[in-house]
Amino acid sequence: MKAILDDMPVRGRILAAIVLLALAAAPFVANRYLLSVLTLILYLAYVGQAWNLVMGFCGQLSLGHALYIGLGGYVAALFWLEFGVGPWIGVFAAMAVAMAFGAVIAWLGFRFGIEGVYFSLLTIAFAEFTRIGFDNMAFTGGAGGLFIPYEEKRLGEWWNLRGGQWMYYYIALLLAAGAVTLTAWLARSRLGYQWVAIREDETAARALGIDAFAVKMKAMLISSAMTAVGGVFYAFYYNTLFPSQMFDMGRSIEIIMAPIVGGLGTVFGPVVGAFVLTPMGELLIAATERLGFNAPGTKAVFYGAMLIVIIMLRPAGLWPWLARMLGVWERKP
Repeated sequence: MKAILDDMPVRGRILAAIVLLALAAAPFVANRYLLSVLTLILYLAYVGQAWNLVMGFCGQLSLGHALYIGLGGYVAALFWLEFGVGPWIGVFAAMAVAMAFGAVIAWLGFRFGIEGVYFSLLTIAFAEFTRIGFDNMAFTGGAGGLFIPYEEKRLGEWWNLRGGQWMYYYIALLLAAGAVTLTAWLARSRLGYQWVAIREDETAARALGIDAFAVKMKAMLISSAMTAVGGVFYAFYYNTLFPSQMFDMGRSIEIIMAPIVGGLGTVFGPVVGAFVLTPMGELLIAATERLGFNAPGTKAVFYGAMLIVIIMLRPAGLWPWLARMLGVWERKP
């Protein structure tokens, strides 16, 4: 937390405290629908922050991060259904599996010099291979999906993530706040500066003695582990897992949109992006349903249009511009 406060003037600290208090108090005044939207916003802010580490700070474009969402969700769900191991313990297995996949992708990409768009294609390929595999594995439910029972008698078992809307909301809030704090700390650490050096000029970073392979590998491992935690939350919040849903390319796009719109390589960019995009997406869905226009892909087209507008008007993202406007400037690494 000190890493965040060090980069903020007093006005910024006051504003951050007000926002955090407002979010903490939201369940007391918000209805169920608004609370579900806020939960989704915080979830997307969290997974967006995880992706921001590998792309925004380290400059490695992964377009297959849905892989870690799916792995995290499925591993924790199977531990719960098959062995009765709760998600608070299952999350460690989920993180380990996601990190193993992330390590393989990173090793193949970074050891053999697969960079840029080719590295992006490698991440997409792994997500697609895994989706096809889960589609054809009987013990995961295959294409028919895996379902986590939501039993009345288990309501209130927070240690098994069997609770009500308030519990999920506060977990999402803790995840988002924790991700912001971790990102701020990493951004000011030796590793964070090495990431930025590689992002700006990998050749120069190598000349300075930075082990680019090890540094980029750490970015992938941390990012994949964090994203897997988001997958566990998603699985136990929605209680249904389908390979076509969990590993889908659209899921990866959903993850990356908030940090791009909010501001890549910034601490608060993914949070701002999530708070802008998610309500607008929900309003779009409500409007199209009311008008009887329910064409598939409408939300994706809207996100694409938003991305074009942001790139044209605020190429650095919304947060750097907002920070200057509000006088809560954040020093970008």
